[in-house]
Amino acid sequence: MNPRSLEGRELDWDRRAVPFSWMVVLMLGLCSPGARAQLAQTPPMGWDSWNHFNTTVSDAIIRQQAHAMVSSGMQAKGYSYIIIDDGWQGTRDANGNIQSNSKFPDMAGLAQYVHGLGLKIGIYASPGPKSCAGYIGSYGHEIEDAQTFASWHMDYLKYDWCSAVGNPQATFLKMYTALLATGHPITYSIDRYGMNKVWSWGASVGANLWRTGEDIKDVYYEMAEIGFGQEGLERFAGPGHWNDPDMLQIGNGGMSYNEYQTQMTLWCILSAPLVAGNDLRAMTPNSLALLTNSEVIAVDQDALGTQGNRVWQQGPLEIWVKPLADGGKAVGVFNRGLGTTPIPLRFNLIGVTSTIDARDLWSHADLGLINDGYVVRVPRHGAALLKLK
Repeated sequence: MNPRSLEGRELDWDRRAVPFSWMVVLMLGLCSPGARAQLAQTPPMGWDSWNHFNTTVSDAIIRQQAHAMVSSGMQAKGYSYIIIDDGWQGTRDANGNIQSNSKFPDMAGLAQYVHGLGLKIGIYASPGPKSCAGYIGSYGHEIEDAQTFASWHMDYLKYDWCSAVGNPQATFLKMYTALLATGHPITYSIDRYGMNKVWSWGASVGANLWRTGEDIKDVYYEMAEIGFGQEGLERFAGPGHWNDPDMLQIGNGGMSYNEYQTQMTLWCILSAPLVAGNDLRAMTPNSLALLTNSEVIAVDQDALGTQGNRVWQQGPLEIWVKPLADGGKAVGVFNRGLGTTPIPLRFNLIGVTSTIDARDLWSHADLGLINDGYVVRVPRHGAALLKLK
């Protein structure tokens, strides 16, 4: 969610501002074996309430979305997190412990229900006094809130900057050390809207993923600006720590099928977290097919964990390549222009030296052996995804 108090200003940071005691805890936590070291070895997959439900989210909605994730087949394809975004917070008790509001009468019981479906559950908080939607934040109560989240058996924390001020590294590290002290493994997602080059230090404050830009909108040109703008960040991503260009908008209705296919294709090439943001109870067959294509998801979840990068661009046409653990390559071909366009694959650009076997991952079709210059026809605002091996 967008920061309301920063007014576009970036704050300087300095490693010396991070207390030594926190650094000691951080190093012990990152270097010791255990469940936390295994978190987010591939990009997290799940669903978040914000894009579709905003602050109308409730216990009933979360239960329904969790059930729909299972019944739709999304869980079987790898989606596992159900994330409660902003709007659940109530007040604090006399001991400073945060309480959920009336929409969430029993957080521990809700977590138990989600876990009973074989899923994981996440929650939202802010390091500032207020959340982005104006609810109570964790400022000055990081230890209590971390303990509360652990006691509710939360598996994921989305920590969103908003009203926070000061040194972002120290601020995010403070919550990480509090989470670490609980002994409960919680995947840690931080949101600094791409400010202060968060990708260059996100892993050092314990984050498993960090937002690389502003909130994504259900608009093609804004989605494309964020997604294609990830070029150059690939060296900061890998198992346990991922660049996060924000949630998938697939199924929310603001883009065409081709445009949603572009987002899914690009996000998988980018090894981005795949976090749906639609109403899982009311998906069209097309939306479900885009979200659950096993071969496309396999590109995102590839064990090598290498984020792809752009290898060619000519006007609105782009080719991106992602190396895979089996020695193959995923090749995304994108047309950001206005008409269907033939785009030739030049082998020297994609690291291929001879005729190679190809498969179209969206259509599940073997293309057989292809030669240098093989032409891919891509519709307006569309994408193709091939696997070469």
